[in-house]
Amino acid sequence: MIYIDDHINDFDLEAGLELISDQRREQALKFRHEQGQRTCVLAYLLLMRGLRQEFDISEQPIFEYSEHGKPYIVGHPEVHFNLSHCREAVFCAVSHQPVGVDVESVREYKESLIDYTMNVDEQALIRRAERPEVAFTKLWTQKEALLKLTGEGISRDLKTVLSQASGVSFTTVERLDKNYIYTICKYNGKKDC
Repeated sequence: MIYIDDHINDFDLEAGLELISDQRREQALKFRHEQGQRTCVLAYLLLMRGLRQEFDISEQPIFEYSEHGKPYIVGHPEVHFNLSHCREAVFCAVSHQPVGVDVESVREYKESLIDYTMNVDEQALIRRAERPEVAFTKLWTQKEALLKLTGEGISRDLKTVLSQASGVSFTTVERLDKNYIYTICKYNGKKDC
């Protein structure tokens, strides 16, 4: 199940900090700017809601991390989740199957970033698009969601991530009215999100 909130500034941050685990509170307060604190707290609150609704888990989740930094919930190997946020939205997926998500703001990019992260076909697609920044953001969210699904993180050649992907499916949603795009990536045949 997916949970998304694009009203990042519409909740009481101090009250939110009181509702989350000590571990997450410490992580949130490491952000120097309030925006980072807000997205960190809100992502955790969305996860808590998802855990209650999908798994009837009401305790505050405590995270441990894989070798590449993918979080999992201590004591609940049956739960798969993924979190992402940008300036406009916070996104959470909670599932019985592995899942990867990414949400990104649509914004201008540098040509050097395209050259570094996109293969020749992807570069051509972006450059001929009516809105190149939208095309770039869609591809970027797909790459990142896939790498979060596999637990690799951004640790390999980004140009080949999508062209070498097999056995996965993507759902990409453009919320251009709100200035963000998100992608959900899961293994084929899995219908949990």
